[in-house]
Amino acid sequence: MSHNDQPAVAVITPTGLSPSRLPFLVELYDSLCAQEDVTWEWIVAPNGPNADPGLIPRSITRDPRVRLCARPDPGPAPARNTALNYVRAPRCAFADDDDRIPPRGLAVRNERALATGLRWVAGWSADWDPEAGSLSTWMCPTPVGRHAAGDVWTHWPDPQASKPPLGHCMLLTDTRLAQAVGHGGLHKGEDYSYVMGVVARSAGELLPEVVYHRRVHPGQWTAEDDYRNQAEFDARTHAWLKGRAERELQTESAWQRVA
Repeated sequence: MSHNDQPAVAVITPTGLSPSRLPFLVELYDSLCAQEDVTWEWIVAPNGPNADPGLIPRSITRDPRVRLCARPDPGPAPARNTALNYVRAPRCAFADDDDRIPPRGLAVRNERALATGLRWVAGWSADWDPEAGSLSTWMCPTPVGRHAAGDVWTHWPDPQASKPPLGHCMLLTDTRLAQAVGHGGLHKGEDYSYVMGVVARSAGELLPEVVYHRRVHPGQWTAEDDYRNQAEFDARTHAWLKGRAERELQTESAWQRVA
């Protein structure tokens, strides 16, 4: 693929460029280079006062498939939203800076999106522990198969008891849909809002294939003792209410069209 060709898929990664996580970022890049049967672009979004783009290895920044979208203000939500401004590909996905994508992770979703015309296609996520050499698939509450707009929300009965029934890194989404929905400007849980917006606006499908590896390590934000605080539960409730409202509005619009 030449520099001017449009890639099939964009991957967006917000990062604070913490020195301890730079090796993980390199591993994510390596996993992108190992992708099979798909062309891609990677938009890296350094954010925060200490996120110096100069810390990124030149082996990455010299790759014409990689672009930097650096912003001094902290937070993954604005970083992800701003990065969407620079997407050229018709479909996009999000990956965290400490994770990786298996070799067919992008292609299997992209091929299904092309075959069906669906605006979102997801696959399973697996917890990956490099130290233990283990990979454990998360059997999410959302069933495998097609889902009408708004139906994924029905598999999330209690936002205080669990996160959404689908993870945002599991999704490959039509870029226009991603731009229409965006990530809520929350301190945490902005990805919950994104998921509920995407699956509410359009029909999609969950494939019975692992498309994402979520790294298990001591430095995970979600592993911190105070992660499940009031801000976390407020974000869950915000996303749950968003999903319910979107579903109800879809139903009302359908009735108005019939009337």
